[in-house]
Amino acid sequence: MTDTDPLLEIFIPYWGDPGLLRATVDSVRAQTDPRWTLVVVDDCYPDPSVAESFARERDPRIRYLRNAENLGIVGNFQRCLDLASGDAMVFLGCDDALQPEYVARAHADLAAFTAVDIFQPGVRVIDAEGNEAAPLGDRVKRWLTPRTREPLVLSGEELAVSLLRGNWLYWPSLMFRTEKVKQHAFRRDLPIILDLALVLDMVTDGSALLLDPVVTFDYRRHDSSLSGAALSDGSRFEQDRRYFTGAAAQMRAIGWQRAEREARLRWTSRLHALTLLPDALRSPDDRSGALRQVLRHAVAR
Repeated sequence: MTDTDPLLEIFIPYWGDPGLLRATVDSVRAQTDPRWTLVVVDDCYPDPSVAESFARERDPRIRYLRNAENLGIVGNFQRCLDLASGDAMVFLGCDDALQPEYVARAHADLAAFTAVDIFQPGVRVIDAEGNEAAPLGDRVKRWLTPRTREPLVLSGEELAVSLLRGNWLYWPSLMFRTEKVKQHAFRRDLPIILDLALVLDMVTDGSALLLDPVVTFDYRRHDSSLSGAALSDGSRFEQDRRYFTGAAAQMRAIGWQRAEREARLRWTSRLHALTLLPDALRSPDDRSGALRQVLRHAVAR
């Protein structure tokens, strides 16, 4: 690798299981293409073994940084974005895994699709034990994802309509051209939906997205999903409604009427709330409150 080679910077905004983090780092280390660097940005996770393990790291491409104070999810993502300086970057989840050809395929796509700023590779969903899985939410994502056997470029209102109809992207797998993504910032008021907000800000600013069907990424889906948090804390539903209201205004301002309509309908967000009805009915702590949150989100205008 020379100083003139393109470089993929992989950032892990870290907070979570140290064992899964090590597996994630090992998946980066196992890449067939050496044109990568890895920066683990620890948001003050309370386990000294993490820093100790990286102190023994001998690969100069791997760096470990620990925040002076806990920044929270949005703050830590923003710090990763601020640190980026290479050709392209990834916000890798600390429990996900790159398949061995991820970096090689990423560089091939970067070279072949020079007008594209966002890259969505093919994704395999795995469970907590690493076995292939297909929970309901991911089956819906698969149904919403545009069908293609070849790399497909999407942009403009067509892409905005598709994503507002249902977010079929896998955020930790996405690669971004650094110069373009750094022109935007994460929304600090939307920690749960920050991924869709940033992508649509880029799309409305002219960025195109490549959907590459070749599977190079393992996305780990845990049983302890956000649905439980959504029932015990209405912040997820409230953020969804607030974001889609703002997105409708954003689309209206640039004359994208179909995208505005999809933002107002937000039908997959409503359907997601309805899938939580059985959990709400079983909720032992605040059954009526959980039911109110689910039903309000499903029918609110």
